[in-house]
Amino acid sequence: MNTYSRHPIVLVGGEGCWVRDIDGKKYLDFITGIAVTNLGHSHPAVVKAIEDQARSLIHVSNLFHIVPQVELAEILVKNSFADKVFFCNSGAEANEGAIKLARKWGTANGGRYKIVSALGSFHGRTLGALSATGQKKYQKGFKPLAGGFKFVPYGKIEPLRSALDDEKVCAVILEPIQGENGVVIPSDDYLPKVREICTQKNVLLILDEIQVGLGRTGRLFAYEHYGIEPDIMTLAKALGGGIPAGAVLARDEVALYLTPGSHGSTLGGNLLAMHSGCAVLETILGDGLLDNADLMGKYFLQKLRTLADKYKLIREIRGKGLILGIELRSKDIGKGIIKKCLEKGVLLNLTEEKIIRILPPLIVTREEIDFAVEKLDESFQAVS
Repeated sequence: MNTYSRHPIVLVGGEGCWVRDIDGKKYLDFITGIAVTNLGHSHPAVVKAIEDQARSLIHVSNLFHIVPQVELAEILVKNSFADKVFFCNSGAEANEGAIKLARKWGTANGGRYKIVSALGSFHGRTLGALSATGQKKYQKGFKPLAGGFKFVPYGKIEPLRSALDDEKVCAVILEPIQGENGVVIPSDDYLPKVREICTQKNVLLILDEIQVGLGRTGRLFAYEHYGIEPDIMTLAKALGGGIPAGAVLARDEVALYLTPGSHGSTLGGNLLAMHSGCAVLETILGDGLLDNADLMGKYFLQKLRTLADKYKLIREIRGKGLILGIELRSKDIGKGIIKKCLEKGVLLNLTEEKIIRILPPLIVTREEIDFAVEKLDESFQAVS
């Protein structure tokens, strides 16, 4: 169906940070499937995991114990705040699961059901996740939406504090960085204050780390930058290394409210995705990719700021680790710059019509960053 505005190329292969099209032209992929291929393309560890598992067993069902599912859950729990994990297939499903879990907890704790979300947020396209999304353009034509959601400005504490005066609120759901809204990064004290208020009000804090988790910011999870822990966290995108996978992580005292029959997924946590997921996590943690993401992110940010000094078309450069944004002064030039970069062999993404979002693989090198900046420079010069 006609649901995507596609670039006029057909991609057929890739290795590392590079892909090639059907005509043999190479492109530096700084979209990474929208933060999915964090290890780059055809990473040997992921390829081997998929091949090995496919030769053995691809799918049974969650009526049985599955070894790779247990192994991936153990890795996630060991390296996070969480005690329990529920596996699904996508970010939208993960957020649906988090919403259901929060309401199940809220029902047992005073009959609470309302969830506070942020304006500008993006939590997915299924009806529940869409209802939690604070952008009207995604909701247009799909009403009536699911009820029980309230919205506050992102990055501001007092409106959130006021919203939590409502005794029917059971949870707050936030992205540590708003990716789809243009790489919007809150002040360093924002999430700690949110955590403090949620604790005071006995309200669950859900962090949607679907885009920024799994090494994207230079830490395994973005919440680690702020010295806090959520009650529930959602993951997807990079989790399966390109095989569809999502997860809901939670503390024991919250997770216990999902009992047999209260939630499920036929394909969630399937063998192929779980074995690939184990390879992804083991590689991120074992190959120094968190340090590389942090170091290369700082280097990239520095290089992009030289462009901002050179071109008045650029309003602001921002980023954390390897999620970076170039905000333009006008919506009229964004598509032109993306098109020029495409012609010059660099794949980039435009959000909100005027923010160039850059999502390199965690394996990216200085030379590849230099190549991207050179092509961005040439593209800005051409558009100027």
